[in-house]
Amino acid sequence: MKKVLFVFLMLSLVTGGYLAYTTIDSRTPVVVAAKAYNATVYVAGHGGHFAKADVTIDPNNANNPIKVNNLDMVNIGTTVTHKTHDARIDSEDSNTLFWSTYALDDKGKQHVGKSDLKTGKVIKDVAMDPDPRAPGKTGPLYCASGQSKKYYMPIFMGNEGYVDVLDKGTLEKKHRVFINDMGYKAGTYQFVHGVNSNDMKKFLISVVMKGEDGKMNGKQDLILVDLPALEKGEWKVLAKTTLSGEPSKTITFRQYFSKDDKLIYQAAGDRMWVLDAATLKMVDEKMTKPGFGENHDVMPSPDGKYALLTLRNADAIGCDPEGKPTPDKKITDGMLQLYDADAKKLVGKSVSVCFDCHKNMGKGDKTAILCGLDANYKK
Repeated sequence: MKKVLFVFLMLSLVTGGYLAYTTIDSRTPVVVAAKAYNATVYVAGHGGHFAKADVTIDPNNANNPIKVNNLDMVNIGTTVTHKTHDARIDSEDSNTLFWSTYALDDKGKQHVGKSDLKTGKVIKDVAMDPDPRAPGKTGPLYCASGQSKKYYMPIFMGNEGYVDVLDKGTLEKKHRVFINDMGYKAGTYQFVHGVNSNDMKKFLISVVMKGEDGKMNGKQDLILVDLPALEKGEWKVLAKTTLSGEPSKTITFRQYFSKDDKLIYQAAGDRMWVLDAATLKMVDEKMTKPGFGENHDVMPSPDGKYALLTLRNADAIGCDPEGKPTPDKKITDGMLQLYDADAKKLVGKSVSVCFDCHKNMGKGDKTAILCGLDANYKK
């Protein structure tokens, strides 16, 4: 009996020791797989349509985190009439997409409009005469935009730059607010962009500055203004900063506030900036790697953990009308790239949202010029 008790005690000690060394306590790091996202992304282009890409974003796939499950398009016109940079989904209705045009049509008009994302059909298209102060004969016209609850606010990208305040229902112009009223003289800057905060209290304006030689000098002015004042056609400056990059390569394009309005994601051509939305101080800077392309927009995921960049890749390999690759002839392709906000790094390879569709239509030898994006994330 004593021998049995002794063996039992020894087995208990061995088992207890094994469990002591194999049980995971609260201090043991546990690797948890990152959540995957599904979204429908609308990317603006010069073809008179938006690329409609149903994508899965899987941060666990370090090499290919973005998968395009289906490619379609939302037509708003033609390459002659409706080149667009601007995608803006209504904050009050996720099935309504507002847009504006980047170049004058064949009748010398500039357009603003909205489309039904359920049907893909244009709801309203308003053709306007160019402003005498900003004729835009060769462009650029509208590129970025913001909004409030009642107003859609497309931004005239060229000289003189301005923000239009348009009634969302009728697209009737209520105000046209020129940035020269903040002290910017025509000819001293190249491009203007901007976007609203999600709480509809602030609006960011970015201005690409020129040097005395008339060329872009790498300096970018970013100005936070009061959105309720802008709705009334007035500028009320809340904060301002100047950031510097490389002349003629660092160019501020479109941008987004994070969902909690704490950060600003700013596309800047040869790089991307993440800024503190209260102070406009730099939080992170990432260069777009060779072969990745020029960064034109950055949209954070709803939870703020990741962001999607749009890139123009001028080194993409196209194909002939029969679908054969043409390595000796490069085209510009529109790409999406993933950014990890927690790790502060670009993740994996970029993925095309233009070429596959163009190739299947026999247009694989054609350049695809994308710009802005907006997206509906699926819950």
